[in-house]
Amino acid sequence: MLRLKSKQIRAELASAKGWKLHGRRISKIYVFEDFVRAIKFINRVARFAQSMNHHPDIDIRYNRVILTLTTHDEGGLTMRDFRLARKIDGTKPS
Repeated sequence: MLRLKSKQIRAELASAKGWKLHGRRISKIYVFEDFVRAIKFINRVARFAQSMNHHPDIDIRYNRVILTLTTHDEGGLTMRDFRLARKIDGTKPS
């Protein structure tokens, strides 16, 4: 896995709706109707993150979930982060 260059990151961000660049990480805020729905979302994310062996940093504040992605062993963003971001965005809230 190779760390992406700035130009590549900008290109990937253009198609990653709602994801924001913060240094060497991308993050997105998801807001749900209540805490239970936020946790159900996190449980779905956890299942496919585990299957990809790539895990987001997760911050839960009642009905608000902030996910942050980076590839730690590469010291920045890789295509793996953007693949997981697209997979997360494909998860439908219940």
